[in-house]
Amino acid sequence: MTILEKIIETKKKELDIVKKTISIEELKKLSDFERKSISLVDRLKNSSHGIIAEHKRKSPSKSIINNSISINEIIIGYHNANVCGISVLTDKEYFGGSLNDLRNARKLTNIPILRKEFIIDEYQIIEAKANGADVILLIAACLEKDKIKSLSSLAKEIGLEVLIEVHDENELKKCLIDTIDIIGVNNRNLKTFEVDINTSIKLSNMIPENYLTISESGISNYDEIIKLRKNGFKGFLIGELFMKNNNPGKEVLNLIQNII
Repeated sequence: MTILEKIIETKKKELDIVKKTISIEELKKLSDFERKSISLVDRLKNSSHGIIAEHKRKSPSKSIINNSISINEIIIGYHNANVCGISVLTDKEYFGGSLNDLRNARKLTNIPILRKEFIIDEYQIIEAKANGADVILLIAACLEKDKIKSLSSLAKEIGLEVLIEVHDENELKKCLIDTIDIIGVNNRNLKTFEVDINTSIKLSNMIPENYLTISESGISNYDEIIKLRKNGFKGFLIGELFMKNNNPGKEVLNLIQNII
């Protein structure tokens, strides 16, 4: 069983429990469910740097990355650096995140927030909106095309933008639908967790121009961002580069200043 398969099996069990704890009807009564979402697409289109900074305490490939700095300090640092968006991991078992992280981030910034999660069920879409997300992530590697359509359609209906993550041409083909806003190419193979930035470059010419594109994972310096920009990428989702430092906000600001 691959790491991704293990994560999905865990997610199914978690969902069985949480659905009994709070219903969809109760989620829809939370104040953030009615809040108008902030567009990550607009921010990326008008940005001179395209940085989406991620809050991630740990990962299956790296174990603990940074568990010593409060999320408040990190989100405020990202906010002050004026990133395009903030990605918040909400998976607890494998990434050390939670919905509390998402809610705390929402209170601290008006920058678009992406809920980074392994979404397999409509419940998680409602949950994301009710807890302050503006954008949700779908992962093509663990979803059939019909499921991608139904999940992304629901997200659009309730005012969320949709980022879908692909790793190869076959995954890309099932994602070219009108309810997808952003196509992200993940340079990390979720089956082996190996990273190769050329994954983005190989797929760049296969993505239709009507989709905004971002590159995710393994981006570690200014030169890589320039190379990706030349291949049409408008955004760059980066986590570990910032999170492994004692001051993630300062680290992202340094990178942005080099880009612009």
